[in-house]
Amino acid sequence: MTSPRIPNIAAQIALHGRQRPTQPALVHGARTLDYRTLDAEITRRAAWLQGRGLESGAVIGIALADSIEHVLMLYAVARAGGVLLPVDCRWKPFEKQRVAEHFGAALVMVEPGAAFEGVPCVDVGPGWLAEVARAEPRVPFPDGDRGLVMSLSSGTTGRPKGPMLSHQRLVSRFYTQWADLGFGSRERYVNATPLYFGGGRTFTLSTLYAGGTVVLCPPPYTPEELAAEIGRTQGSLLFLVPTLLRRLLACDAATLAPLRGMKSLISSGSALTREERVQIRETICPNFVEYYASTEGGGVTVLTPEDQLRHGDSVGRPAFGVEVQVVDEAHRPVATGDTGRIRYRSASVAEGFHGDPEASKEAFRDGWFYPGDLGALNDEGYLFLKGRSKDMIIRGGVNIYPQEIEAVLMDHPAVLEAAAVGWPSREFNEEVAAFVIRKGEVEEAELVALCRQALAPYKVPRRVFLVDELPRNSLGKVVKTELVARLDPL
Repeated sequence: MTSPRIPNIAAQIALHGRQRPTQPALVHGARTLDYRTLDAEITRRAAWLQGRGLESGAVIGIALADSIEHVLMLYAVARAGGVLLPVDCRWKPFEKQRVAEHFGAALVMVEPGAAFEGVPCVDVGPGWLAEVARAEPRVPFPDGDRGLVMSLSSGTTGRPKGPMLSHQRLVSRFYTQWADLGFGSRERYVNATPLYFGGGRTFTLSTLYAGGTVVLCPPPYTPEELAAEIGRTQGSLLFLVPTLLRRLLACDAATLAPLRGMKSLISSGSALTREERVQIRETICPNFVEYYASTEGGGVTVLTPEDQLRHGDSVGRPAFGVEVQVVDEAHRPVATGDTGRIRYRSASVAEGFHGDPEASKEAFRDGWFYPGDLGALNDEGYLFLKGRSKDMIIRGGVNIYPQEIEAVLMDHPAVLEAAAVGWPSREFNEEVAAFVIRKGEVEEAELVALCRQALAPYKVPRRVFLVDELPRNSLGKVVKTELVARLDPL
């Protein structure tokens, strides 16, 4: 008895093209593609890939701007049976080349004039579009029983790591988004984050798979421009990282009016404080959902608006189809309330890092994925993050979790953002240092005094450095190693 064939995710677009041909699929500014046109354009691009002699399993880099063409190529590579390799178009040429060569890209799609050395590059200019218009499928497109996307971890420092996701695993992530986040066939998702970013890319693919509408609102934009575009297109779903949400919090009620009635405003990438969540619900959108997720495993937990009222310091309970545990160094579950290593498993989790058994051994074990975060579960199943295991500060043999210090600093009304790191010390191994971006008048001494009131003496920062900005990677996350590099050993 043979196993049933796994559908190619692009087959669903073909079905929409037949059954809802005039439904708007993609909107970018004044341009709109319906599902009939979307299916035809994807098919021609997949046929062009076939015509290049690219076989199923070939790795295709996508180094394009956030545009309709970018989305078309995502589904075209899927339809042709290729493997997507996201390449941030904002990277320097040597960064693009390094990642493309590491993962063995057969070719990389680039913007006109953006080709780089080492790997064949094809620019998506007028000449290429003319070739695509003439392309016809040569053989039947393959099913989805194969790899689909190398979902790269953020940043390009160190050894590149790319967990391979299959068609089936990506669709499992879609199920979670439909069940817990409000995505579906009747929604208009406004994609306001880079398509290179796993969240923006996956939510876009998920919306189109379901038959909904995707509105592209690529950065850079002002908060006012984003709000106006949501109003113009009647967007019902929006995903933003905390950095962008904090910019919206500075806007007036009239500007934010189009966001108030959205079905869901979703945040992921890093945790927000209890007070920030209250502000977001009260001033931006009452239907605010926080989504704790990882590139390698997809969604982990969901914190609903109702949950935020009861457990505002949590990241929520496990998402649909996800099992979460907190374990010790011997991989044994710890007692309720104790801090340990977070691990989880689901049908969405990658099997390992592509071509990197050494890194896979560290993060994947017995069907579980270890995202590198520390946390604790309460008796109701809510998960509380305690920081990154690699970011944990060890002072005199005592573990200190940076997120606890950051939460205290963020409680001050004049603090916009805070990051706590370990300060190399001969006496204690590490002391605590904190870096703070202000939004009002406050001095270092006042912030240190605040920490003394709220924290045990050994957790109080030796210094609080007032800075204008924090170093970030391409996804907006703070790069703490760069902050540590600024500190002379004590």
